[in-house]
Amino acid sequence: MPERTVISWNAMLSGYSKHGTGKTVVDLYNRMNTENKVKPDSTTLLTVLSGCSHGGMEDIGLKIFDEMKGRRNRVDLSIELYGCVVDLLGRAGQLERALQFVKEMPFEPNAAIWGSLLGACRVHKNVEIGKIAGRKILEIEPENAGNYVILCNLYACEGNWEEVRKLRELMKEKAVMKEPGKSWIECDHTIHTFYASDRSHPRKEEVFLKVRELSDRIKTAGYCPDLSSVLYDVDEEQKERMLLGHSEKLALAFGMINVSETKPIRIMKNLRICVDCHNFAKFVSGVYGREVFVRDKSRFHHIVNGVCLCGDYW
Repeated sequence: MPERTVISWNAMLSGYSKHGTGKTVVDLYNRMNTENKVKPDSTTLLTVLSGCSHGGMEDIGLKIFDEMKGRRNRVDLSIELYGCVVDLLGRAGQLERALQFVKEMPFEPNAAIWGSLLGACRVHKNVEIGKIAGRKILEIEPENAGNYVILCNLYACEGNWEEVRKLRELMKEKAVMKEPGKSWIECDHTIHTFYASDRSHPRKEEVFLKVRELSDRIKTAGYCPDLSSVLYDVDEEQKERMLLGHSEKLALAFGMINVSETKPIRIMKNLRICVDCHNFAKFVSGVYGREVFVRDKSRFHHIVNGVCLCGDYW
């Protein structure tokens, strides 16, 4: 480019950050500073911290944040930047440190920050800190169904079905409705939509047979259904059947049937992909040698040879 502005730098940094290539983000950021022609702004720092977070580079991210705090002509440290640090620590599993950081922030923590901590507790199965974050976020966003679902997930992980029941009752009391999960896949210029346990698609029998075939095949490679993704107190066999009906799996099975082996399978999801569907897609990619893209509510998941660029954190 004849001229690199902060906007062009941020666009590059953002693209690499969203796809989980944290090392490239840091290298670009260092190059930007070395050239010393463009001053980083708050968007630059947000993008770099996000890249470090998604790339599992918490030490480097924290170092960059501390350097910014210590600069004389520093970027204004907004609540969004502090939220990135919470996300950074949460992804690294440093949940006690993340909670302490939230308590010591110069801002009143908002829903995004408590939500980031709650999401980290879901991934790392830390129920105690999850309860703290959950109570806080339900006070701020009592109408957000996603928060109830994540908290239910945490309680289900420890088999605390009584708390799951109470949360469901609270949702009814506050008239909070969970948005139905659905996934889309485009094939031959037609968009095919699948809902959980969907029986409306004209090729439903073929798709369900394919899901079972994929499941049986990848189990021989080590796939084990994550039953904690089912938020109902039913037996394990029923939980596994419910997992096989998730919309992401139906869309993936449809893609395996209809998308050429030389092309990637591209799926869109309106909600955050569940842990089991993510594992399922990774095993299908590894066993069948398929490239899979899933764009969920949280981020892009690019899966190649059984490995996702998200690093199994989203």
